[in-house]
Parts: sequence; structure tokens; C-alpha cells
Amino acid sequence: MAKRNTLFIRIVEGKNLPIKDITGSSDPYCIVRIDNEAIIRTATIWKTLSPFWGEEYNVHLPPSFHTISFHVLDEDSLSRDDVIGKVSINKEALAAKPQGLDGWVNLTEIDPDEEVQGEIHLQISVLGDIPRILRCQVLEARDLAKKDRNGASDPFVRVRYNCKTHESAVIKKSCYPRWNESFEFELDDAPLDTPLSVEVWDWDLVSKNDFLGKVLFNIHRLQSAHQEEGWFRLVPDKPKHSQHEGTLGSLRLQLRLRDETVLPSSHYQPLTELLCQSVGPHLNGNWPDLIMLVDETTTAESRQEVASNLVKLFLGQGLAKEFLDVLFKLELDKTSEPNTLFRSNSLASKSMESFLKVAGMQYLHRLLGPLINRIFEEKKYVELDPNKVELKEAGCTGLHRVHTEAEVIQQSTSLLQSYLSELLHAIVQSASYCPVALCQAFQQLYQCVNKRFPEPEYRKVKFIAVTSFLCLRFISPAIMSPKLFHLREKHADARTSRTLLLLAKAIQTIGNLDTLTCCSKEPWMVPLQPAIQLGITQLKDFISRLVSCDNSEDLGLQQRMSLQCGSMEKEGFILLHRTKDKSMLMTSPFKKYYVTLNKDTLSYARTQHSKKSSFISLPRIRAVEKVEEKSFGSANVMQIISSRDNGLVEKLYLDCKSVNELNQWLSALRKACSHNTDTMSSYHPGIYKGDRWSCCHQKDKADPGCDKTKHGVTLQEWYDPLDPDLESQLIYRHLIGVRQAMRKKYQEMIKPEEDDRETLEGEKKLDGVTRLFSVLQDLQNSHTAVEEEERLKNRNFLLELQT
Repeated sequence: MAKRNTLFIRIVEGKNLPIKDITGSSDPYCIVRIDNEAIIRTATIWKTLSPFWGEEYNVHLPPSFHTISFHVLDEDSLSRDDVIGKVSINKEALAAKPQGLDGWVNLTEIDPDEEVQGEIHLQISVLGDIPRILRCQVLEARDLAKKDRNGASDPFVRVRYNCKTHESAVIKKSCYPRWNESFEFELDDAPLDTPLSVEVWDWDLVSKNDFLGKVLFNIHRLQSAHQEEGWFRLVPDKPKHSQHEGTLGSLRLQLRLRDETVLPSSHYQPLTELLCQSVGPHLNGNWPDLIMLVDETTTAESRQEVASNLVKLFLGQGLAKEFLDVLFKLELDKTSEPNTLFRSNSLASKSMESFLKVAGMQYLHRLLGPLINRIFEEKKYVELDPNKVELKEAGCTGLHRVHTEAEVIQQSTSLLQSYLSELLHAIVQSASYCPVALCQAFQQLYQCVNKRFPEPEYRKVKFIAVTSFLCLRFISPAIMSPKLFHLREKHADARTSRTLLLLAKAIQTIGNLDTLTCCSKEPWMVPLQPAIQLGITQLKDFISRLVSCDNSEDLGLQQRMSLQCGSMEKEGFILLHRTKDKSMLMTSPFKKYYVTLNKDTLSYARTQHSKKSSFISLPRIRAVEKVEEKSFGSANVMQIISSRDNGLVEKLYLDCKSVNELNQWLSALRKACSHNTDTMSSYHPGIYKGDRWSCCHQKDKADPGCDKTKHGVTLQEWYDPLDPDLESQLIYRHLIGVRQAMRKKYQEMIKPEEDDRETLEGEKKLDGVTRLFSVLQDLQNSHTAVEEEERLKNRNFLLELQT
């Protein structure tokens, strides 16, 4: 059994942001923090006060997280980025709305006294009888906020009780201080409701001390327990009323927190088997089946999520083609007008879309990667619409003569024809490496549509059915937003975005197999008509080849490009430094290596194809954690702590280009090592330099660590292996939610007037549906038993504490 907290995050857009640049605009981006730890940075949207990001993330979190915050900043190339404002939402607010939050939230001013983080280790006890003494032992703290320019703080503790105050020593340049100091107060003179306050401050020589957080204790409760010891989360002081509320703009966010208890695989086996049987070859279209019931009872709001979960489950079972085939037939049975086929956001459309993203992302990267990189690198000015041509943007010809409008459109046409020709050539060539799973799905779709609409006047429909997914829902969106499909790390600037949009329009027109409609709506696209007409011919030939190919053809290449559900691979050049038992460090310790992560090892070499490489076996990795910024002067350094054959510890430091790359590598490695047994519970976020650790100043090199490891924080990526138990749990949760609607819908579908033979077939179907409800009830009982067991454990734990 495993508990998994998954937070879906969609940063949609902003509006009414304040002006931060002398140009009268801003260059906004978002930093997403979980308990003040930066995990995501959105792209910068240039020169706008109403940015659109549309970025989606799934973050796996430990149950102990408290708050998610969105900090909006204005990027400046020459000076420090300007802070605009933030939105903070606590875990309780997310849990109170299981359907999710979706709406506009006002940005608030960032108050330094509210930006607290970390924990403090205290032991508080009541001693003696007359007089009674309250002793507060301040042991240590960890992960304190960084308030000084050196990337650390100079923390001290202020303990208050009954108008008396004690202060600890100041620990210089540390966010992981250790004090081991005790302070005592007399209890007899104080009112019963007097709290004990433990505050942490950052000492400053010249300016005012910075607040780092506090903890309050109820002494009346403490007197009955006599002693309390543990790590306590630092909380901010009472929030101040913002003078700028409502004037900093707002963010539109979509958030959904899912707290899932995933049972052992055996509990989900009956549900998985039943769903697999529902897409088997025995299906008879005269009677409703389970997939039809799911289709009929799934609401528009949950359709995308349900489609994605079902696709992943059937991919893991090797039945994706059969599942899609059932959905295609259900959709075709409901469609009388071929022009509307797969145009709605039905379960069939959403499932095929999800299937392409899961099974075809490698294919998409190989197909579009070179062209997208070329467009980003060239940054040419491209415009076909005379109403939008900006001659200043187009530059000058020889002797500083400005281009005419006709010249700009002619050059733009040539460039777009070049890009379109390269793209179509890549599509035609991709027939040899398109994954087998995609080929089979398109082949099934093509044949189903051809069977449903065999008339000569509908001869184009079977091609349009394929292109509606391949071009309109896959290739075209990836061209318009390369970052959202992981083709580029950043969004395109305004000039490149316009080029990508025009190219996407062209490929959409080709996908619709109709040049006349586009040119009548947008007559300025006429110069591309010959290229588009040629593209239609090439695309139809490509589809004919794709759907008629033998699956055994080019088997070796197909296997290399087919979906690998059980593998996790990540690779790329990165700055790396390796230490064994050496002390730190050279002035510039990092060197560029090509690092590759696969299911067994993490290897690194000086070049991508180098025969000589070093590697770390994944089972030997004991922790994967971030490194303090002050250690190397970079905020994006991580460490991989592993054990060698002789039992000694080895550390590998990776310096990433951005916070996104840092968290991608952290997530990939943590997931790859999730089943390791010899893991560390604590570590040092600093480095051992000279004769001490830079984080906590301890001199013992073998000290176990001053911060707890964070194994649970990971980002979900498109290349993650399938998790059949999690997908089964998510499908179970959805089916439980629509169980009553399924019962009602099924009763409506049954026809009592059928003859005996048909009724017998109906009873067979009914048995399958009845078994589904029985399986769902068994799973619900299992979850109830687990929850009751957890309640008993927690109750016994509380009784032990009270005793």
C-alpha cells in the first residue's frame, strides 16, 4: 500500500499586471514554490501586462506539505528581477475542494515577515514542584529562509514568556544552525493562558533584524505532559493588511489535489481483467458494454483525465488498439454527418489525443525537432497578412532602403514554403520510424471510417479522420507551442511565434484536405496555395502508406522507435563534479559531461558517443538532493550521494542551467531510485570545505546530516514509466463517483421486449455489469478497511503520547 499526493497545476494567464519597465510594459514569469522550495519556473512572456502561459504540471508531493505559492516576477536582463506579487494557497483550501480550484486570484504584496520556512528542534519541560520551572532547550534548526546576500542568514533565537526574554548566540552564515542552549522561566507567577513564544531572527549589523519565523506553545497543556520534544514548523507572524491589494493584477489558476491510497496490485486485478474483457473480440454491438457506459456517464469536466487514465491502463495491458477500436465504433455509431466526425471533445477524441501524447512523443520530437530548432535560431520576420506587416521589423535592403510591403510578403512566402517543404518531407520520411502502436491505431481508424462511410462522395473522410488527429490535434499544436510539447525549454518571442502560427495554419489547411475554404476565409494565404495543394497530395500518400504497412516491416527500426512503457531515460549535457574522499574544491570544479540515465545506471562521459564513460549503479544511490546556493554560487546545483564497494560515500554534483532542468533531473533520479532500500533520512545541503560543513559548521565529516531528505517531491514527465496500480486506482475512483449514473443508464439501455435468444445475450452482458459493481464494492471495502486501520494506528499513537 502506498499513499500518493498528486497536485495538478495549470498556470493559465495573468491580467492587469503593474508596469515595471520604462517601455510601459513588463516581462512576467512565475515561480511555483512548494513550502518555499522552488520547483517550477514558467517561460517569460515578453512585453505584456496580460501574459498567457497555459503551462501544465503534475507534482507528486509528500503528505507533509503545507502551502503552494505562485510568485510573479518581471525579468530584467541588466538588473535583479522585479517582484510583482504572489498567490499563496494552503493544503487545507485545496483539500476542501476535491473537484479542484479554477478561477482568478488577486496577487498580494510579498511581505518579508511572511516569507518564513524551516523547522526548529526544541525540548520543553516542566521541572520541580515549588517553584516550578519551565525549561526550553533550543537544539537546532534546519532549512531557514535566506535573508542575506551571501545566500545564508545569521540566525539567533529569542524565547519569550511572561514578559521575560532570553536570546541565544548568533550563528553566522548558516541556515542549519545548532545552538544546544537552555533557557528557564518561573511558572508560578504567570497566568495559565500565557504562551511560550520561540522566535527565530536573522541578525544584521546595520539594518533591522529579519524575522525568520516562530512557534507558540500552550503551557497549560504542556504542564500535564511534563515534556515535549520534536521538530516544529516555523510559522509567520500575523499577516499585515496589504496596501496594494487589488492593484497588483491577478492570476488565473487551475489546481487539483488528489490524495490517493494505492492498494497492492492484487486488489485491482479483478477490475483490470473486467475492463480488458470489455474491449475483447467477443463484443457484440447490439448490447451496451462497460466502455459504452463509461462513455455515456463521463462528464465533460472529467473526460480528459478519464481518457488519459484509461489509455495508460490499456497501454500497460497491450490492448490500446482494441480500446481505441471500441471508442471509434461507438463514435461512428452516433455520427450521421461525416463532416462532424471526431470534431467534438468526446471520450474517443480525448482518448486518441492522450494516446498520441503518451505513445508518440518520441516520434513527434524526431519529426519536428530539427525544423523547430531552425525556426528559433533563424528568427526571421515572416508575415503574409498585409494588415499586419511592420516594415520596421522586416529590416532594410542594401543602402539602407526599407523593404516594401510586397517584398516582405514575397520573402515571407519563400520562407514559409521552405519550412513547409521541410516539414512535409519529414512527415513522408517518418513512415519508416513511426511507432508500431501509432500505425496500428491509425490503420484501425482508417478502416472503421471507410467501413462506416463507403460512398464515393465520402472518399476523403477516412483521410480526414486520420489527419484530424495527426495534424490538427498533434503536429499543429506542437508547432504553435513547442514548449508545451517539450520541444523547447522556453516560449518563442513575438516574431518567432508569428512564424510558428502561420506554419501551423498551413499544416491545418493541409490536414483539412481543402485549400479553397482557407483561402476564402483568409485570402492572404493564397500565395501558399501551390505548396498546400502539393502537401495535400503528399499527406494522402503518406497516410495510404502508413495504414497499409505490414507491422513486421522494418521491424528493427520499429522496435527502436516503439513505445517503451517500462523504461525511463533522460540524457543531455550538464556541468558535473565528482568527489570521493577529497575535501573541497577547485575554483571552477565543474566540467561539461554528457549524462545518461536509464533503468539501471547513471552514466557520464565527455562526449555523447564516447566509448569511455563512468557510471553509478542506481541501487547504490542513497540520496538525491539540492545543494545550498552559497556552496558553489549557483542556485541550481544538486548532489547524488552513493555508496562504493568499500562502503565509503561518493558524491556527484550536477550544475543545471535552470530551476526547471534541476527539478527534472531530481525527479527522474528520485523516481528511478524509488525502490532503493539503503536510503538516507538526512543529508548535508552544503559542502565539506576546509575542516567543516558549510551548512551547519559541524567539523565531523561523518556527521549524518542537518536536513531531512525529500524523496517524495517529484514532477510527472511524459517519459515516465506507466504505473498500472495508480491508473487502476484513478479509474476505480472515477467509476465509484459515477456508479449510480451507470446503474440508471444501464437500465435505460436494456430492452425487455427482446426475444429469448437476445435476452440470453443481454443476461450475459448484465452479468458483466453486475460483476463490475461487485468489483467496485470489494475495492471500496478494502479502502474502508485500510482507512480504519490507519485511524486505529493514529489513535494508539496518541494514547501512547498521552500515557
